[in-house]
Amino acid sequence: MKALPPLSALACALALAACSFTGPAARPGLDLPAQWNEASPASADAALPAADWWRGFASPRLDALIADAFTGSPDLRAQGERVIQAELALRSTRAPLLPGLSLSGNSGWSRSNAGDRGDNVVSERKSSALNLSSSYELDLWGRVAASIDSGEASLAASRHDYDSARLSLAANVATTWFQYLAYIERLKIARENLAIAERVLKVVEARHRNGAASALDLSRQQTTVLNQRAQIEPLEVQARQIRGALDILRGHPPGADALTQADTTSITALAIPAVAPGLPSELLLRRPDIASAEARLAAAAADIGAARAELFPRISLSAGGGLASEFLLSLADPSSSLSLSAALVQTIFDGGRLRALVDSARSRERELLETYRKTILTALKEVEDALSSITRDARQEEAQTQILAEAERSLRLAELRYREGADDLLTVLDAQRTRFSVQDQLAQLRLTRLTDTVNLYKAMGGGWGSGIGD
Repeated sequence: MKALPPLSALACALALAACSFTGPAARPGLDLPAQWNEASPASADAALPAADWWRGFASPRLDALIADAFTGSPDLRAQGERVIQAELALRSTRAPLLPGLSLSGNSGWSRSNAGDRGDNVVSERKSSALNLSSSYELDLWGRVAASIDSGEASLAASRHDYDSARLSLAANVATTWFQYLAYIERLKIARENLAIAERVLKVVEARHRNGAASALDLSRQQTTVLNQRAQIEPLEVQARQIRGALDILRGHPPGADALTQADTTSITALAIPAVAPGLPSELLLRRPDIASAEARLAAAAADIGAARAELFPRISLSAGGGLASEFLLSLADPSSSLSLSAALVQTIFDGGRLRALVDSARSRERELLETYRKTILTALKEVEDALSSITRDARQEEAQTQILAEAERSLRLAELRYREGADDLLTVLDAQRTRFSVQDQLAQLRLTRLTDTVNLYKAMGGGWGSGIGD
């Protein structure tokens, strides 16, 4: 059998050895629960989150605010630029798949004079040249392919991060809007209670003029009126601050567009949709942050392959051709040249630098594996916490509604008995304080229930698996 030429034998050996060192990404060993511990029976008939989950609150103003935030949010725009940067980085990584071409040209003139050392001969030289060269590195060990895999996974992670930012923005706009409505409701309650306190004050003043009420009773009710008035201004300030935070989320200066009465609605008029939590195993496919952590783990596995390929020799091919002429700025009557070459470069000693890069890439993969595992555990906890809060706060709001009905009845009876002289003013004052406190707590419980629902939507991925961010 005829022996192969040395170069052909080397090429065959390299082709047989060529392979990619990228292995499959590691997976965290987790035993996911079969069911949620805090799922209520009512959630069994509910629907999974949709891509536009915020429409379940039946607030057209909220829909408009979130749409405005998607357009103008600085944070979301910045995250979008990170996706573009990842796309450009991937394009740069793919560039070595094609040969590199370069074109160069020159033209020059030179003159020399031998002077006293010779016959005073003057020599003159003119030249022009045009060269085209090409180079290409053979990716025998899959280094470029592994880098591309890493870039594609990093791009996927950036896109998932954008989806996470979009989900967080929608949730923040919703909760901030609900907080604003809660302060508006609390302001309304405070003004109503101020009106009640002023009405009782008129009764006390009339009784005091007729000698049926003491100066102490009059002073006590005047103090109640002043306290009610003092509680209004802090609520107004907090409402303006929350409104400013909502403007910032949407990319507007604080107070740039003042709300009218038609823009606001009572927080009690908002619907509280029921949300189905699905199965814990489904959560892995519904949350963009989990998908991002998984993509980064895949990128780390590809980086290991690229680092291992650096241990092997690099083989590059190059070709070049050119034209040269003995004229200035002209290629008339040119001479031509053509060259072909192959080069092999192997690192013999680098003080362990390349081995350290491989070990570093492996350590990075182990780090991201733990990050991935923690992301899953955190997601499971967030869903459990949201389900628990929804169930508890719904019961508390129902109980608080019953307490409010009794507090209003007690205040009506106390006022009536005070007018008739059957009870003293302290009974009325106590009934006033109770009613105001119960009303205020009920408004805050309503806000808590709405926030709980938003948190569950966010913990479930906000319908990301249904197309959000597509």
